[in-house]
Amino acid sequence: MRAGLYVAAFMLLAGTADAKPAFDSAYTDLTFEGDVGSKATCRTLEADEESGSIVFECKGYDGTKVYLAEGDLRTFVGYGGNGREEMAYGQTFPMFNQVGSKIEWRLKNGKPVATILRFKMASDDMKGEVLVVTQLEEGNQCWIARVSASRNNNANVLARQAADELAGTVACGDQMPRDYGKRDIDAIQPVE
Repeated sequence: MRAGLYVAAFMLLAGTADAKPAFDSAYTDLTFEGDVGSKATCRTLEADEESGSIVFECKGYDGTKVYLAEGDLRTFVGYGGNGREEMAYGQTFPMFNQVGSKIEWRLKNGKPVATILRFKMASDDMKGEVLVVTQLEEGNQCWIARVSASRNNNANVLARQAADELAGTVACGDQMPRDYGKRDIDAIQPVE
């Protein structure tokens, strides 16, 4: 009996040593004062009437701050206490854009390592939607992947795959975000 317990314990320990990290998702909303039927999760930090720019601080996963700025009809997003200092906060698309109302947080063993956020773009003759995967590593926060939601039926699956494969492995500034799945039009390139 005792030998059987030792074998079972050994098998359990051996199985956990080779186990891959557990990935999961959590979701938070981006809601603003005046949004119908919802409690605001974002509050205005700064607003410039002359330029029309505005900065919001939003509630993210497990108390993580989300900074969202809008200026010149483009959106910029940074995460964490130093989110406004991170590279991600300076990244957007050249086309006019806005973000969706939900952030997907990719968790590795319960800790957020990446976000997935939908950017909706439009110009006079083009439009598209892209899921942007952002690495959450402090001091090394940037876009690591893009997935065209307009051209890939499985865009959410591809974005999660990108987050799980790349988060924590990218040196920001050394490379452009990687495209997963079918690419959108070339006009949808990020600017920094």
